[in-house]
Amino acid sequence: MRTLEIKNHEEIGEIIRSCRTCYLGLCDLSNQPYVIPMNFGYDGKALYLHSGQSGRKWDIMKSNPKACITFCLGEELAWQNETVACSYRIKSKTVIAEGTIEFIDNDEEKIIALDIITAQYSKLKFKYSAPAIKNVGVYKLNIEKIEAREFGAKAVTPWNS
Repeated sequence: MRTLEIKNHEEIGEIIRSCRTCYLGLCDLSNQPYVIPMNFGYDGKALYLHSGQSGRKWDIMKSNPKACITFCLGEELAWQNETVACSYRIKSKTVIAEGTIEFIDNDEEKIIALDIITAQYSKLKFKYSAPAIKNVGVYKLNIEKIEAREFGAKAVTPWNS
């Protein structure tokens, strides 16, 4: 089994859109890592997130806006030889996006971002009350680097290609 790099931007987008949870990785000023599961939205250029406007995550993002978001699709166990431990692998596809968090403060931009997030989970169109918009923290990861891999891919040989 092999690990293959995925370079096709459309395939990377398909992996992201197939996930229901992303994992936001942050690092505070004392170099303590902090990773949390999040709901998200993706527009092909940036990843959008929302939360309350206080707490550990909020404080870390304000002090160090560099972040990483990871997606993982698939959990099928596979092996080349059932009796060889190091031949076991989880067949999956992953995406890792790195960039800088940008806080969205403008109400109209918040609504656009929230629409992108809700589109990840529903085809319904939502309306947001003024207090809801005021009280939600909305931010995006401007993607500076994105990588994707497929793990546990079938090894290609002349007789099975």
